[in-house]
Amino acid sequence: MLALLRIILIAIGFLVVNIIVLAACIVRPFHRNNVHFAGQMYSQISTILGIKIEIEVDEAVKKDEKYVYIANHQNSYDIFTICRAAQPGVVTIGKKSLKWIPIFGQVYFLSGNIMIDRGNSGKAKNTLSVAARKIKEKGLSVWMFPEGTRSYGRGLLPFKSGAFRLALETDEPVVMVCASDTHKKIQLNRWDNGTIYIRICAPEKIDQSKTPREWSEYFHAKMQAELAKLNARENTKV
Repeated sequence: MLALLRIILIAIGFLVVNIIVLAACIVRPFHRNNVHFAGQMYSQISTILGIKIEIEVDEAVKKDEKYVYIANHQNSYDIFTICRAAQPGVVTIGKKSLKWIPIFGQVYFLSGNIMIDRGNSGKAKNTLSVAARKIKEKGLSVWMFPEGTRSYGRGLLPFKSGAFRLALETDEPVVMVCASDTHKKIQLNRWDNGTIYIRICAPEKIDQSKTPREWSEYFHAKMQAELAKLNARENTKV
């Protein structure tokens, strides 16, 4: 019964949030803070899911600085959890096909996000150049999921190198956004689904001492270690 009620409330809540965010995006299309606003709104649905979200931001992360954010990508609940950590002045890079999703697709486009054609490697590379230009010209940060797809409980998947090529091209620091494990944690028929811990780590400048592939492996190891800490914290609360 609780699961059915939650599904209904999530559907209604998601529709209402999309309408609110779409209205805001129509009033101020491509505004630098649309993604931040959307993240705050979508994450309100976490209450319906019975989860609490705790976000810790390293004091070295400055709101007026530009970064390349990299985050772990777990499942479809990410939009209600880790997306709350989206900071002001950030845009994401996502699949071009997202724009065809009713309402949400229009929200995603009008939020100023950068859309990538994954089926065309040439266009994908050009998208990174567009992202680099936005960082430089508009003072924006970019949020990417370097795994490239949801992990669905398979652990942290190997990183693609695009985020690190972007960081090298723009000479902007990399910031890890790490969320504790949500796989099988959120059960619709359970009233209290606990706490999701999110940590926005200190910025780290990268340089030509490593290739983008080597940097991807380096940050993969760092994020894996950080996730282990977050999951250990969660287990001690159980």
